[in-house]
Amino acid sequence: QVQLVESGGGLVQPGGSLRLSCVASGFTFRSYPMTWYRQAPGKEREEVAGISSAGSTTHYEDSVKGRFTISRDNAKNTVYLQMVSLKPEDTAVYYCNRVISPLDSWGQGTQVTVAS
Repeated sequence: QVQLVESGGGLVQPGGSLRLSCVASGFTFRSYPMTWYRQAPGKEREEVAGISSAGSTTHYEDSVKGRFTISRDNAKNTVYLQMVSLKPEDTAVYYCNRVISPLDSWGQGTQVTVAS
């Protein structure tokens, strides 16, 4: 059974930083690209960043380019999202998923709140 467990969120002031983690199990992690998503209140879930299976290629949604960095550790079945220069509009629940169709069931996500 596929499990995705996100952590690392919290309350941070504008300009602050957080590092999110997503531990995956139930599939061969190193074989799949991974994506971080977020869902803000009242909005649809959106892709934030993606990374290839080996970690050699990444892509980012325009609003987070230069501020967020996605990485992975295939030995730990974990994908990370380092976030710096956080803005109030980054407030959302953050989720990870592997690149597969249809997507796996979502984990519980981790709440990121950027506020002063």
